[in-house]
Amino acid sequence: MIRIGNASGFYGDRFSAMREMLTGGPLDVLTGDYLAELTMLILGRDRLKDPGRGYAKTFLRQLEDNLGLAKDKGVTIVTNAGGLNPAGLADALRELADRLGLDVRVAHVEGDDLLPRAGELDLGEPLTANAYLGAWGIADCLKAGADVVVTGRVTDASVIVGPAAAHFGWARDDYDALAGAVAAGHVIECGAQATGGNYAFFTEHSFGVPGFPIAEIHADGSSVITKHDGTGGVVSTGTVTAQLLYEIAGPRYAGPDVTARFDTLRLDDDGPDRVRISGVRGEAPPPTLKVCLNRLGGFRNEVTFVLTGLDIEAKAALVREQLEAGLGQRPPREVRWTLGRTDHTDADTQEAASALLHCAVKDPDPTIAGRAFSGAAIELALASYPGFHVTAPPSDASPYGVYTEAYVDAARVPHVAVLPDGTRVDIAKAGRTLALSAVDEPELPEPLPDGPVRRAPLGLVAGARSGDKGGNANVGVWVRSEAAWRWLAHTLTVTELKRLLPETSGLEVRRFVFGNLRALNFVVEGLLGEGVAAQARFDPQAKALGEWLRGRHVDIPEELW
Repeated sequence: MIRIGNASGFYGDRFSAMREMLTGGPLDVLTGDYLAELTMLILGRDRLKDPGRGYAKTFLRQLEDNLGLAKDKGVTIVTNAGGLNPAGLADALRELADRLGLDVRVAHVEGDDLLPRAGELDLGEPLTANAYLGAWGIADCLKAGADVVVTGRVTDASVIVGPAAAHFGWARDDYDALAGAVAAGHVIECGAQATGGNYAFFTEHSFGVPGFPIAEIHADGSSVITKHDGTGGVVSTGTVTAQLLYEIAGPRYAGPDVTARFDTLRLDDDGPDRVRISGVRGEAPPPTLKVCLNRLGGFRNEVTFVLTGLDIEAKAALVREQLEAGLGQRPPREVRWTLGRTDHTDADTQEAASALLHCAVKDPDPTIAGRAFSGAAIELALASYPGFHVTAPPSDASPYGVYTEAYVDAARVPHVAVLPDGTRVDIAKAGRTLALSAVDEPELPEPLPDGPVRRAPLGLVAGARSGDKGGNANVGVWVRSEAAWRWLAHTLTVTELKRLLPETSGLEVRRFVFGNLRALNFVVEGLLGEGVAAQARFDPQAKALGEWLRGRHVDIPEELW
C-alpha cells in the first residue's frame, strides 16, 4: 500500500499540521489542499498587485520549518499551493532548498491557467480562469524522482490520486482503481473534516482537536481512512460518510481522469479509527473540463442594527424606511435586508433581548456602496428607534467577486508536467471519454409500517453535512440503521425539505439517493446567489444549512429512538 496523509484542507488551515503529520507516524506522501473558489479570487487579486505572486505563501513558510524533516523521513510532498503561479512557487522552493542546504528535487504542473485564452475560449473577461486538471501530470513528476510537486488548479482529489497512480503503475483506463483513489482523496482532502471536525454527532465523542487524516491506498484502489495514533478526533463510518457527501451532487462524481460511482462504494469498520472504502466502480471521464471563473462584481458594504426589547418588527420597519429614504435618488444597485429574531421574551441579559437587522448593499460605484451608504446609516443614530446602536460602524466599500463555472473541451486545455530537470512533458488527453448522464434512482427500501411517532428534531436520528458549489448548496443527510433508512428515504422528499427549509421553497431542488450509504443528497440551485465571494446570504457557503435542517422538528417513529 501507499500511505498518503493530508495536512491542509484550505488556505489558512492549521499551520502546525505539516509538522504534526511528519512527526506523528509513518507516511509515504504528504499532501495539502490550499485552493477553493474563494481562494482563487484572493490569489487573483494578489497577482494583480504583484505578477510574481499568486501562490499560497503559507505553504512556503511551512516548508521553511519542515522541508528538511520531510527529506530526512523520505516523505514526498504534493500540493496545489501553486495556485495561479505554480512555476513561481517551484522557483521559490528551489531557492528555499538552496538556502537550507538541502538537495531537493522540485517539479510542477501547469496548463490550467486559461486567462490569456479567455477570449478564444468564450470565457468572457474574468479575473481568473482555471481548468481543473487531473492526476497524470503529478504522476509523471513523481516517476521522474520529484521530492516536491506543486500544481495549480487540479481537482482536490488529484493530489492523492497522482501519487497512488505513480506508485502502483496504474493505466489510464484502470477506472475502478482510479475511482477508489478518488473516493479516498475526496475524504481526506478537507483535512480534519474526515477525523471528526464539523461532525454532526460530535457530542458522542470526546476528541479534543482532531488530527489530520491518512488514506492507506491499495493496488486495487481500495483504501483505509485513518489517522496517526495518539492524535485527537475520531475516524468512523459516520465521519467518512459525512465527508463523502460533502459538496457533491449525484452518484456520478466526475473528474478529468475518471468518473467515480459513489453509489457503488462500501464502508466497513476496520478497527479503532480505521474505515475501509472498497468496491468503487469507475467510468471513463467526461470529454470536457470544468473551469473556475472569477470576476470582480463591484463593491459591497454592510451594517447590522441591534434592536432590543419591545416592538422589534416596528423598529425594523422604521430604520429600514429611514435608511432607504436617506440613500436618496441614487440608491445602491442591490439593497438586501435580513432580520434575525435572536431576541427572547423577558430576557435576563440585554444580548438575549436583542434582534439583529442586517443591511447589505452592492454597487459598481465604490462611493455609492461606501461613503454614501455608511453616512446614511450612521446619520440615523439620534433620529431612529429607541436604543439605536450597531454591532460595528459601516466602513468603506470593499470589492467582491463573482464565481461562475464553465466547461471546455479537454483537448483544448494543455496539461504539462515540468520535471525536476526542467524537461517539459505534455500529458496526453484521456483516450476514451463518456458524457455524463443521470443515474436512474434506485428502488427505495420498504417503508416502515405505521406506528406511534414523536415530534422531535430530525437531527436526533439523522446526520448532515452541507457546503457550496458556486451559487448552489448541497446538503447530504444520512442515518445509521436500516430502520431509520427505511423511514428517511420515504419521508425526506424534496417537498418536505422545502417545507422544513423555507428559504429553498422557490428554488429548484434535486434529490439523489445513496442507498449504500443510507443517505440522501439534496442540491439547492441558486441558494448562494453569485457564490461565496458575493456574500449572498447569512451563511454564504451553506456550511450550517445541514445543521438548520437537523434542528427542524418532524414526526419520528418511536421505534427509532
